[in-house]
Amino acid sequence: MKRGDGGIDANGPAGHPLGVHRVVIVTFPGLQPLDAVGPHEVFAGANRGLPADEHYQLEVVGREPGPVTSESGLVLHAAGLGATPGIGTLLLVGGGGVLEASQDEALVGWIRRAAADADRVATVCSGTFLAGAAGLIDGRRVTTHWARADRLAERHPTAIVDSDPIHLRDGDLWTSAGVTAGIDLALALVEEDHGAELAQSIARWLVMFLRRPGGQSQFAVPVWADAVAPGPIRQAQDLVHAEPGADWRVEALARRVGLSPRHFSRSFTEQVGQSPGHYVTTVRVEAARRLLEQEPTATTAVVARRCGFGTAESLRRAFLRRLGVPPEQYRRRFAARA
Repeated sequence: MKRGDGGIDANGPAGHPLGVHRVVIVTFPGLQPLDAVGPHEVFAGANRGLPADEHYQLEVVGREPGPVTSESGLVLHAAGLGATPGIGTLLLVGGGGVLEASQDEALVGWIRRAAADADRVATVCSGTFLAGAAGLIDGRRVTTHWARADRLAERHPTAIVDSDPIHLRDGDLWTSAGVTAGIDLALALVEEDHGAELAQSIARWLVMFLRRPGGQSQFAVPVWADAVAPGPIRQAQDLVHAEPGADWRVEALARRVGLSPRHFSRSFTEQVGQSPGHYVTTVRVEAARRLLEQEPTATTAVVARRCGFGTAESLRRAFLRRLGVPPEQYRRRFAARA
């Protein structure tokens, strides 16, 4: 992988030179199809908003050219592995067949060579195992599906495996959690290349109700909101989504992002379109809704504390204002049933 400082220059939003960007998606028998199809659709969606000379050139490749059967039975058509020079993004997918694929010396050897030529490498779900087999994660901080994190750490003890984030970046290596997290990762890559506005428009085109920041826990619950451009206000949004129950008074948020409370409050309202307090409450209500739906044994007092409302009465007032029903009634309507 080619090292870079990740800064911004005249060529593009993140230092990548403008021009056609070659994305090579590596498949194998038994892949999880959404790991490949999700990112493919994000990059294809980006092409709708880009001039032709800045398109993503999408290639789906496999050990041998021809049909590749996924673990669910969906069949993809792959080209052969081909030449490695000129790859912008090398994308490694996961799935039930990944352990067998990671023992394919020809495939792993090609990945190792391709990674050396690529601008960056990205993995979806257990695609991290393929990267590990190619020696790409040693000493690097990576994530994968939470259910496979322990096994990844056992296989690659020098890697720093973090099972919590939706996706994360360590230099030119990007890794993501399970399945749908590959869409979040691809959106982050588009944002890196072309800015937040294009990434946001793709998310809307895909009718994504949730768009999750990379630092979001695999177990936390965000709500839909337009993510502003990277900077202190975007950082504040990500902090709130990652831990809705924390102390997010204006003074605390401003301190975390390095701004004065007055400047932070004004900038947040201008960029997000609502005050910090209103935004935090919205995120907390959504988190409480999910807990009420998914954890029927948790009392409203417990839900209130976990989501930052403090007391059951504060939670009740917030639900009545935002949803028009008290939390107990909401739970009776929507709680998951066996």
